[in-house]
Amino acid sequence: MFRQFSRFLSRASTMRWRRPFSTNLPAEAAADSNFVEAWRKAIPNVEPPITPSSFMATRPATPSSIPSKLTVNFALPYSSELSGKEVDMVIIPATTGQMGVLPGHVATIAELKPGVLSVHEGNDISKYFVSGGFAFVHANSFADIIAVEAVPLDRIDPNLVQKGLTDFTQKLSTASTDVEKAEAQIGVDVHSALNAALTG
Repeated sequence: MFRQFSRFLSRASTMRWRRPFSTNLPAEAAADSNFVEAWRKAIPNVEPPITPSSFMATRPATPSSIPSKLTVNFALPYSSELSGKEVDMVIIPATTGQMGVLPGHVATIAELKPGVLSVHEGNDISKYFVSGGFAFVHANSFADIIAVEAVPLDRIDPNLVQKGLTDFTQKLSTASTDVEKAEAQIGVDVHSALNAALTG
């Protein structure tokens, strides 16, 4: 059996991927018949595994013209803040700086840093403080934002932010181990971003 498996691995390493790495993929999901066939040859007594693409909904086709709205999904580990919401613009606190996302934005993946995420819909602006996460902007004017924690900006108490900033600054100055320094630095960074969000 190990000989057959090693042959399968050597064949798999020489196979070329037929699916391009691009956002212009067709909207219909194509079954990977080559994988299933190779699996059945190598391990005929075991059913082929179900791949992650089997569980994903098919991606909407990339529109030929730029839509007027950006569709946003904003999720937290415990809830969904926005699901399929059509907005005019989203401003994301990326690690590379503030990133404005409009309909027709180029496909991008951005890591979020602690800061303000603002969702613009007409004259209404909803602001959330996010502690970190990722934003996935797709070429079909969809944006998926996944944050570790997020709180509407109007629900944050400025007095508690100041107290936390003072406490973590003191912990940073008295930290003796690398772990204590790292934890205190994270606390200072998050509370400094909270303070900047509330005062700016």
